[in-house]
Amino acid sequence: MLAILCGCASSPPPVPVEERSTIAIEREATAAPAPPPSLTLDAYKAHVARHIVQRNADRIFSGRLPPMLPAIVVVNITVDRDGQLTDVQVQRARDPDAARVALASMLRSGPLPRPHGLLAANSRAMTFSETFLFDRDYRFQLRTLAGPQ
Repeated sequence: MLAILCGCASSPPPVPVEERSTIAIEREATAAPAPPPSLTLDAYKAHVARHIVQRNADRIFSGRLPPMLPAIVVVNITVDRDGQLTDVQVQRARDPDAARVALASMLRSGPLPRPHGLLAANSRAMTFSETFLFDRDYRFQLRTLAGPQ
């Protein structure tokens, strides 16, 4: 019975166009907000690698890596929440001259970008590694940025 009564009900009459209200929304042209810094270790390492390259531009070589790298140096980098280098140690190197170049390049690069959101709750610093790939003239590329070869 209710269905029959509802079916008999008439729809409300349309509102004339001149009686309809409109609201104009004005938007100011603004730039999109900057994305927050990435919270992944890989993104942070890439940011640090670009920073190291910028601070050591005269010691970098670009292009394809040589088929036989004369020297490879792996360094452990410890950075505090403000980006200050608290420790840099050579983890692996067969060439002491290349190790000295890598350490000097790291010292020239400090302070590093801040590791936003990457430190553990009670930690004062974090440690990660970077690999320096050297040519015969002791110029280098960083493995994080070198990409597939």
